Amino acid sequence: MSALQTLEKPRADRPPPHGPAAGEGPGRGPGDGAPALQPARVATWLLVGVVTILFASFSSTYLARRTLADWRPVAMPPILWVNTAMLLASSAALEVARRAAPRGRKAAARRATAVAALLGAGFLVGQVMAWRALVAAGVYLATSPHSDFFYLLTGAHGLHLAGGLVALGYAWWRAGRVAVPTTAQAATLTTVAVYWHFVDVLWLYLLVILFWT
Repeated sequence: MSALQTLEKPRADRPPPHGPAAGEGPGRGPGDGAPALQPARVATWLLVGVVTILFASFSSTYLARRTLADWRPVAMPPILWVNTAMLLASSAALEVARRAAPRGRKAAARRATAVAALLGAGFLVGQVMAWRALVAAGVYLATSPHSDFFYLLTGAHGLHLAGGLVALGYAWWRAGRVAVPTTAQAATLTTVAVYWHFVDVLWLYLLVILFWT
């Protein structure tokens, strides 16, 4: 072995001249990188803005209508407390998943995402049970202006939450495609969490204006 070869560092130990190649290192993968997901993040915030405007319009109409003389308030179905607790718990579970993914904890991230989705589905089932309880009590869509708004607002919120369930399913499926969650997959969970937390807060807002204003 020549003197030059002795002083030269083995090629295998040298870092690549431009950092790790795509797919190397924990939490990295081909096609990884937050910039590619920015359009999804922007689209999510635009969607949040549109939905906010939609429900603000509903709210202003509702608040104006409830001042008229024929307004008869509907009693809140007790199951809405359970539904609210499930929705808050689903947001907490999704936050666990969002924090686990960047640390490479694939199983924990997928498990927490699945729990969040199940709790969200439980919320929707509970909403149907609330409607059935009202129908059993003789409160229908056309019974009073308050019942009309209750079915309209909870139905519209349920549809938007169902869309969030589809996004949760996509994030869960995407996290299972690799051995270790990539930065892009963690960003997907964060984007889904933005929307999911939004529908969570939106539900709390609806609950307040429907029964405590």
